[in-house]
Amino acid sequence: MSCSLHDLAEYESSGLPSVLVASEEFVSAATAQSVALGTKPAVIYVHHPIQSLSDGEMEELADQHIDQLLEELAEH
Repeated sequence: MSCSLHDLAEYESSGLPSVLVASEEFVSAATAQSVALGTKPAVIYVHHPIQSLSDGEMEELADQHIDQLLEELAEH
């Protein structure tokens, strides 16, 4: 989670709109890391766990969140 948020902060500071996608298991870690970095990133949380999902299930998950992702990017 730490590396993802560091990357996101770097992208945002260079003018590249970014959205972090993480599973719900990492809400508190993402919040704590964001505070430590002094950032307020756009984050979309998906159900946990995801590592056991099939390719089709991952595509379904992506389809469920694509509109939210595009909205977050458009706001930046």
